[in-house]
Amino acid sequence: MNIISRVLLTVAGVAMVATSAFAGPTWTFGPDDEGLLKLDYKGQFQLDYRDTGSGSDNDDDTMEFNFRRNRISLVGAYGNLGIYVQTEYTEDVNIGPFSVSDGSDNEFQMLDAQIRYKFNDAFRVRAGKFKYNLTRENLEACEAPLTLDRSVLIRAPYVATRDKGVAVWGNLFDNIFQYRLDVMNGRNDSASAPDSNFRYTGRAHVTFLDGEKGYGYKGTYMGKKKVITLGAAYSVEEDVAYGDCANETDAVDYKAWTVDFFAEYPIEGVGTFTLSTAYVDYDLDDGYKGADPDSGIIGVNGEKNGGYTKVAYMLPETPLQFFFRAESWSLAYLDGVYDQEIDWYGGGLNYYLRGQNLKFTLEYSMVEFDDESAQYEDFDSLTAQVQVVF
Repeated sequence: MNIISRVLLTVAGVAMVATSAFAGPTWTFGPDDEGLLKLDYKGQFQLDYRDTGSGSDNDDDTMEFNFRRNRISLVGAYGNLGIYVQTEYTEDVNIGPFSVSDGSDNEFQMLDAQIRYKFNDAFRVRAGKFKYNLTRENLEACEAPLTLDRSVLIRAPYVATRDKGVAVWGNLFDNIFQYRLDVMNGRNDSASAPDSNFRYTGRAHVTFLDGEKGYGYKGTYMGKKKVITLGAAYSVEEDVAYGDCANETDAVDYKAWTVDFFAEYPIEGVGTFTLSTAYVDYDLDDGYKGADPDSGIIGVNGEKNGGYTKVAYMLPETPLQFFFRAESWSLAYLDGVYDQEIDWYGGGLNYYLRGQNLKFTLEYSMVEFDDESAQYEDFDSLTAQVQVVF
C-alpha cells in the first residue's frame, strides 16, 4: 500500500502543474475554413495491484505500472463528410482481466478507421472499422466511463470491441427515438467456420430530458445533463462455429439480445446521481455440449448471460464522484466447469481535475467464482489510474 500512497502523491503533483488548456492541435482548411482536422492523444496510465499471480504457486501479490489505453486519434470533417482514425499501442501487460502472465507481447493496431456521412439527422452512414451496435457499455466512450472501465465480460463472441462493416443510424421524433442498423464481418476465420456470413445487428433507444443523440454514449455527463435512456438490441450471425470441430458437424448460430437503462440527474446544491444497468444474453445454440466444441463457443467470450448495475454520486461543488459496480454472469463452460457463475464487485472514486481531460480514478474490486478451477480463482484488485486526453 506504500506504493499506492506514492502514486496518489504523484497524481496530486500532476494536478498542481497542469496547464489550463487540454486540447490537441486543430487545423482548418478549404473555403472559409469549412474543413477541420484534429489530433488527440488519449492515455490511461495505471498502477495495478492483484493479490495473486506471483511466486512459485502463483499465490503472491503482483504489482505493475502500465497503460490501459495508449492512443492517438485523428478526426476530420468537411461539410457532411467526416473521418475518424485511431491507433493503439500496448506492451508487456502482466496483469490481465483474470490472470497474470509474463507480459512479453507488444501490439500496435489500427483501432478505428471509419468514414462518416450525414444526409440529415434521421439518416447517417458509417463505414469502415468501428464499434458495433449491441451493448450500451461497449458503445460508451472509453475516456468517459462511470467506473474504472467497462466489464471484461461484456464482449460478444468472435469479435473484439470493434468490427468492420457498414452502419446506418439516425434520430427521430425530436431526438427522442434513435435507431441503428449494421452489417458487420462477425467471425473472420471463415476457414474454421461452417460458412462465411455477415453479422446483423439492430439497436434502438428512447431518451428523455436533455437526451442522448450521438453515436457514442457516455458513462457519466458529470452533472452537465439530465438524461433518462432505455435501449435494446438484437444481433444474429448464422453458422458461426461447429459444436464438433473434429468432424465438422453440429453447426451453431450466434444470437444475442440486450436491454439497458441509464439515468443521470443533477440536483442543485445536492449533487448528481447516476444509475446504469443492463442485461445481455449471448446464445450459441448450446454448442458447448458438442463432442468437440469450437474454442470460441466456450470460455470468457463464449456462450453466456449476465449483466451489471452501476451507481454513482458526485458532489455538488467538488469534482469528486463516488461509484459502485456489481456484475453477475453465468458462463456455459469455463476451464472444466459447466454453468460457471462469476460475481464481480467494485467501488471507488473519480476526481476530475480538468473534466475527462485530466482525471484520477481509484477502484478496488473483488471477483468470485462459484467453482474455482486451476486457471480461475477468486482474486482482489486495486487500481490507481491517471487519464490524460490532450
